[in-house]
Amino acid sequence: MPQFKQLRSVEELEQFLQEPGKRLLFKHSTTCPISANAYGEFQAFLEGQQLPAAVIHVIEDRPVSNEVADRFAIKHESPQIFLLEEGGVKWHTSHWKITKQAIEEAVQA
Repeated sequence: MPQFKQLRSVEELEQFLQEPGKRLLFKHSTTCPISANAYGEFQAFLEGQQLPAAVIHVIEDRPVSNEVADRFAIKHESPQIFLLEEGGVKWHTSHWKITKQAIEEAVQA
């Protein structure tokens, strides 16, 4: 099973954002079937990967989700994925565009 952190506080988000190198951040709605599909794609990508990754449950941890939108000035969507590097967003997408292949292409770019 892929390894990733669940970020439940703004402090945990801050710590995750300060780590060096590329990392993935996935915003997940536990009540949305589209998000469930995208979450499966996210997990499929992480199989066998060493890339640090984290998930935010947007309903349960709304302040953390809102902080991501505010910090990067990117409209909140769910599901939504971000490739982060050097403290900024290198790539992001949402909904049905979240696929294992799309994530692979973004990470390799």
